[in-house]
Amino acid sequence: MVIRGPQPELLLLDADFSAFVLARARQYPDQPALIDASTGTSLSCGELCRAVDAVAGALAVRGLGPGEAVAVCGFNSTEYAIAAHAVWRAGGVVVTMNPLFTLHEMQQELADARPRFLFAATGVLDRAREAAGLTGVPEVFALGAADGVTSIGMLASEGRSAPSIAVDPARDTALILYSSGTTGLPKGVMLTHRNLIAALYQLQAGDLARDTDVLVAISPFFHVVGLHGVLNLGLFTGAPIVMMGRYDPHGFLGAIERHRISSAFLTPPVLNDLTRCPDLARYDLTSLRSILCAAAPLAPTAEQAAADRLGCVVRQGYGMTEASGPISTMLVGSEAARRGSVGQLVPSTEGKIVDLATGEALDTGQTGEILVRGPQVMRGYLNNPGATADTIEPDGWLHTGDVGYADDEGYLYVVDRVKEIIKYKAYQVAPAELEGVLGTHPAVADAAVVPSPDDEAGEIPKAFVVLNGAVTADELMAFVAARVAPYKRVRAVEVVDAIPKSPSGKILRRVLVARERAARATP
Repeated sequence: MVIRGPQPELLLLDADFSAFVLARARQYPDQPALIDASTGTSLSCGELCRAVDAVAGALAVRGLGPGEAVAVCGFNSTEYAIAAHAVWRAGGVVVTMNPLFTLHEMQQELADARPRFLFAATGVLDRAREAAGLTGVPEVFALGAADGVTSIGMLASEGRSAPSIAVDPARDTALILYSSGTTGLPKGVMLTHRNLIAALYQLQAGDLARDTDVLVAISPFFHVVGLHGVLNLGLFTGAPIVMMGRYDPHGFLGAIERHRISSAFLTPPVLNDLTRCPDLARYDLTSLRSILCAAAPLAPTAEQAAADRLGCVVRQGYGMTEASGPISTMLVGSEAARRGSVGQLVPSTEGKIVDLATGEALDTGQTGEILVRGPQVMRGYLNNPGATADTIEPDGWLHTGDVGYADDEGYLYVVDRVKEIIKYKAYQVAPAELEGVLGTHPAVADAAVVPSPDDEAGEIPKAFVVLNGAVTADELMAFVAARVAPYKRVRAVEVVDAIPKSPSGKILRRVLVARERAARATP
């Protein structure tokens, strides 16, 4: 049974993404585009577009050609937004890189993406320059003033004109985001100009941003939610974006009051934290009209509690990087009667639920893997045709790796995961990566990493290890922490006699996951 949402099909423009997303900003140059929550300083649409054009021209003069990649590594800032949009304006491909990465992790991504240039925030500049040197990236630019490094401000001050570009929207990649997909190590998700344009129309159809809204960016710009679901959506619709470098409840609530934020895209840990905040009544939150919660499951009771305490619409959505973000959204007005649902499919999107064993399509109310098809589905994984073929079927169906069902009105419910990825505070953590790190410790004979439920983070990485030498759990956690980004750290270790495996030697993580859930449920 094929599922569709209630909204009309999209009429997609054949345009390059830069021209499409900045069209409104160029039309209304005096309107605010970006606001720094910590300083209150703002950048107008006209100032943004002028900087984007100038930096695009400077990159073209330095040899950036159409279709070439440029990596951007930094925190939410005006400089980040200018760098990304300058790359698109020059016809290039944006590759986002997590600034929390270790040197090794940066090397891995740069070696795979092979960018022509790298933009890096000043706080991570030394590490980024070292990684660039080790992988042959010709030049690194700073997202801010730095001694001995050309800054993005210096590029803009050259006053060059942006080049003329021509793209094939359906085939040309515009953005590469690294995702672990349904399993394995991070892979570069290639999103085309048309993918990104379709996703913006779909996000707008979900009433996530109006030209009268003020948005807030606490999701990082290196993630599909922060970059596309907030930054690009705000620029496309004309909604100013308040940027926050780091979340804390009082800073966030103060920003809502001060800047009259009206629409927010939050994760369950942040929403639950706000709901429990004892000082909530101190803040004027009357500007809030809507919160969309996504990236991890949210219990119906928690969803309702948040709506009651925050006094606004609280609803859920569902998506993934491989779908440019949006798959389904709960439309305003339907949320109260459908608590726990992630809504109906976004426009021009088909879905179906298939049997986990046979792949046969299931009927309404039956639980299986969720598959989707639509114009927002990725072109494929960079340099990885095997993983692409495993994830996208020849007729375009994308395997989400999530288990769920749809009711008779097409409302989708996500109940479990086939995929092995751990969602720590909405960050993706690949078990295979952590198992590989643990396996290099001389005292570890075997290891498996699974998600363990956690009230604050949603899930934490927990390692089950078989030892052949003396080592403590704390020593193993410190060993891993020194080799991965902070959000990937193993946060619990249990020593076992053996790791459950299939006859072919594959780790049976679902056995360990079930064990974890049973242990948590036991009083």
